[in-house]
Amino acid sequence: MTLRSRAWHRTNTHAHGEFSPERLAAEREYRVSVCLPARNEARTIGPILSELIPLRERGVLDQIVVVDRSSDQTAEIARSLGAEVHSQDDLMPELGPVLGKGDAMWRALPVLTGEVICFLDADSEQFGAHFACGVLGPVLCRPEVSFVKGFYRRPFRIGKTTVPDGGGRVTELTARPLLNLFYPELAGVRQPLAGEIAARRDLLERLPFATGYGVDIGLLIDVYSAVGLDGIAQVDLDVRQNAHQPLRDLGPMASDVLETVAARLEREGRLRGPLSGVEGPSATSPARVERPPLRTLRAAA
Repeated sequence: MTLRSRAWHRTNTHAHGEFSPERLAAEREYRVSVCLPARNEARTIGPILSELIPLRERGVLDQIVVVDRSSDQTAEIARSLGAEVHSQDDLMPELGPVLGKGDAMWRALPVLTGEVICFLDADSEQFGAHFACGVLGPVLCRPEVSFVKGFYRRPFRIGKTTVPDGGGRVTELTARPLLNLFYPELAGVRQPLAGEIAARRDLLERLPFATGYGVDIGLLIDVYSAVGLDGIAQVDLDVRQNAHQPLRDLGPMASDVLETVAARLEREGRLRGPLSGVEGPSATSPARVERPPLRTLRAAA
């Protein structure tokens, strides 16, 4: 890490225990929405919502939304537990089919009523309320912070065997090396691909959203450009366990990350594009589309 990123790491890295539900309920001044993009997460959505619903009752947050595109019982389970459920296909249907997680997040913004928005992954196992409280904490308690990412240790499970580390393969082999090389001030961000984020709404509406797997690193780089390093914080959430993708499926994910970073380098004049010669199953993926800042659409309307 650079000296600047080391200094940031010392001042803007928090532990989730700093942000209890009681503290957030007492200190927050903004309406808070939590959103979970979901696709066939019937196994995990119930336990996650069982942790989030009490936070709404305790005054930590106001709105819990599941934006769903499932063929299983995810939507029914979410509704039965008291979450607000929207079909992804019903969000801005004039744009055609939803093109991935990032597209679902972007299309969800108009139905989220909070001035602070928290996105959480819907496939987390052993989920705790501290996932939401942790990432919301710096935004609600530090006025200078506009964007927060979670980080954690990633156990790796193979069949019935789980080893303490080894998850997050695309993070370690693609995302972090790219940031170290091209955005060294972001080298202190422990989990650049973490789906656990919180941000001020006015910031999210100023940013483009990559529609696929590159959405998280794209938002991180764009936030850095918009508000600088001091506007970003990260929170230790301890451990995150989820099902792991087979190795053969990681190539398209890594390609999404690489192309999302490359698109930003092109915009900055540091890379001549467009890139060509990309091969493999990800070459024609619709995940390469980026949605424009929502604020620009509203201005045009």
